[in-house]
Amino acid sequence: MSATLALGLADPPLDSQRIFRALLQAFSHPGRIVDLPLAPEAPAPLWRSSAAVALTLLDYETPLWLDGAADVDPVRDFLRFHCGSPLVTVPRAARFAIIAAPLSMPGLTDFDQGEAAYPDRSTTLILQVPRFAGQSVLLSGPGIESFTDVAVDGLPADFWRQWRGNHEGFPQGVDVILTGPAAVVALPRSIKAET
Repeated sequence: MSATLALGLADPPLDSQRIFRALLQAFSHPGRIVDLPLAPEAPAPLWRSSAAVALTLLDYETPLWLDGAADVDPVRDFLRFHCGSPLVTVPRAARFAIIAAPLSMPGLTDFDQGEAAYPDRSTTLILQVPRFAGQSVLLSGPGIESFTDVAVDGLPADFWRQWRGNHEGFPQGVDVILTGPAAVVALPRSIKAET
């Protein structure tokens, strides 16, 4: 166990409800940047927004995979203590994945895509990005009136090509929660992206 453990949520029941509502807003409006003002302190390289998502959605029944950047003692100890999630070493075995270094992340198809009968059993990726800026992509689908655009910096060069394949496999495929330093953007697999 790390010598100093980050505290987590100040008021776990109330704060997790507020964060959950913010995540619902993000998933209801894909591409919208949603602030997470109650994000707790987190051990590096985990951002406060990523920690907020983890502390709200993970528990002892949600296997978690950490990429090489996030797979460090302070992060493992923090997540084990506050969430109780079992850590797995294979991306496909995870229900959630935290990716702190997206430029070297595995492909989207390396994660559990769900099954035809149980598409909800796929992996949700918590993907840290440095900022919501740069070249924008056009999003369409459920929760978007016609089109909306989103700009995300720090993704792999072929991310949006992979996303097209992910969307084409709907209802199977992964969902992605993009976490900036203090905000989130949700990308459900039902969303189409055009570059």
